[in-house]
Amino acid sequence: MALVTGASRRAGIGYAICRRLAAYGASVFVHHFGSHDAEQPWGGDEVSAVVDGVREVASAPVADLSCDLSDPAAPAALVSAAVSALGRLDIVVCNHARSGSDGPLSAVTAEMLDAHWTVNARASLLLAQALASLGGPGRLIFMTSGQNQGPMPGEVAYAASKGALWSITATLADELASSGITVNTVNPGPVDTGYAPPDVHAEVAARFPGGRWGAPDDPARLIAWLATDEAAWITGQVINSEGGFRR
Repeated sequence: MALVTGASRRAGIGYAICRRLAAYGASVFVHHFGSHDAEQPWGGDEVSAVVDGVREVASAPVADLSCDLSDPAAPAALVSAAVSALGRLDIVVCNHARSGSDGPLSAVTAEMLDAHWTVNARASLLLAQALASLGGPGRLIFMTSGQNQGPMPGEVAYAASKGALWSITATLADELASSGITVNTVNPGPVDTGYAPPDVHAEVAARFPGGRWGAPDDPARLIAWLATDEAAWITGQVINSEGGFRR
């Protein structure tokens, strides 16, 4: 029984994760918040089409809910809703992220920092707390970015909030080990989800040995594996799934 956050677009990583887990036989609770994507240059998607796409490959129940994870009460409410819909909850994948409204240090404001922290870091930690309250065992998977691999110019607030998840992974893994909950974090590297303009797309693709960006299903395969019994011995790790990306 899995909860995947931030699955609002069929071009996104969250959608690919949901489909992978559903194909593995898991019941999947799809969290989405389409209004965030609607405000971005890449635009939103039809949520009903996202959920239907997960159901296409599912052999177990699929349910969904839209909520704003900047609300401090939302993570616990989301976990409660998932348990109510699926009967229990074993897997939480914190794929959600706030993007945009960022900048270099000279332009960053307290409001920008708080906005990224509340969604990217605070909500993920509160989701972890809610999963832990169920007593385990289980799987908790965070999604970070490449901030520990190299600079992310113009993304100070985003990099700081994602770096917090990288830094807390080992601590949470230690605390939750006695409950049988593994904690791992995945950096998917540059993944083509439709956000890059043509010039950036070509420049980034040239930095991969294979000449292509990652596809959403590339990190999704790793994340789905981390959710299985085969990965029971893996915890406290930050895994860079970047396809040999050259900085």
